[in-house]
Amino acid sequence: MKPLILSCVLAIGLVGNAAAQGLSGPSSVEGDLSPGDGLTDPQLRSDFPRNIAPGWFSWKDGLAEKGFRFNLDYLTLGQSSNANLGEGNAASGIFRVYGNWQPTEHGSLTFKLEHRHAYTAVAPQFLGLDGGALAITGTAFNDNGAMLTNLFWSQRAPDASWTLQFGQIDVTDFLDIYGAVSPYSAFQNLAFNTNPTINTPNPGLGLAGGVKLGENFYAIGSIADANADPTSPDLNVFSDGNLFKSLELGYTSGLDRIYFDNIHLTLWHADAANDGSRAEDYGASFSAAWFVDNKWIPFVRAGVSEGTAALYDKSLSAGIAYYGRNTDAAGLGLNWAQANGNDATQFTAEAFYRFSISPGLHITPSIQYISNPLLTVGQDDIFLIGLRTRIVF
Repeated sequence: MKPLILSCVLAIGLVGNAAAQGLSGPSSVEGDLSPGDGLTDPQLRSDFPRNIAPGWFSWKDGLAEKGFRFNLDYLTLGQSSNANLGEGNAASGIFRVYGNWQPTEHGSLTFKLEHRHAYTAVAPQFLGLDGGALAITGTAFNDNGAMLTNLFWSQRAPDASWTLQFGQIDVTDFLDIYGAVSPYSAFQNLAFNTNPTINTPNPGLGLAGGVKLGENFYAIGSIADANADPTSPDLNVFSDGNLFKSLELGYTSGLDRIYFDNIHLTLWHADAANDGSRAEDYGASFSAAWFVDNKWIPFVRAGVSEGTAALYDKSLSAGIAYYGRNTDAAGLGLNWAQANGNDATQFTAEAFYRFSISPGLHITPSIQYISNPLLTVGQDDIFLIGLRTRIVF
């Protein structure tokens, strides 16, 4: 591995439970283990599935008291498109086992194993591309099979002023995040997840971290394997040295609300692949999102990049997310984008509503609209409807 990856890169740690686990965003293991949407007294509709398997959850609660927390969950996503091209329908599922073991006061081990599988010829992640739009319409819902997404150690300072994270990491857990970034609980189109101008690597070997810069400012950095393949984890980064690097500088109202109240600038760079399959690329992104009355999150996000690997080389998104006291969630996002080598622009809109039957059962209908799809000349716009479900045990 290049000497750069051995340098000390520090990370921000959230206060409370999240601080003990290191970097945490809405789509991270910590985010999935400790959901809450920032609400202090959620009003739940049901206790399902805890009420049908009380022994299982009591056993899990006992393990959690000893420092070992975990979940099993299963997600599905079905989508249908009116595009003139392609299959027109897509569906897939994701089975996940994830958790955290904290053997010491300031150190913990995080793990996540997944199996992603398609029920149809085209998975939702690629339905937009299949229909002629330059769009990832079902982020993470692909047909990759078994994956090791996380297996890393987090170490934090006793005063939570820094955290270091190393091992098998997924940079999208903490890179350029905001409150509605998770494709498992919020928007499904990549335009409103991790910025689509960033050539984010697949989960793989890396270092991540950051440091508090006062009460409201922070820095987050990462160095990761640019050629990673979580379906076949390896140590090739030590020999090929192809790295993805990022640095984020941000402002928040408080480190316990880092992805609810957040304004930040992210810089990134990815090395060219030694085999010539990927050219060097780099870019910058900006994000501003602020939780209003613990209910609304208006957001503005933008990015630019130089290179050919990222989905877009210019992107501007704006919208608003909503969180209800019953832990329902909703969002409306608008995106304008340009791609490398194409002077035309593509406009994308997405709206979703997440019904939280209980903390362990969510149902999320959505609709997406894509105007001037960049990969086809025979259609002015495309509509997609989707239905996502999630059950947690």
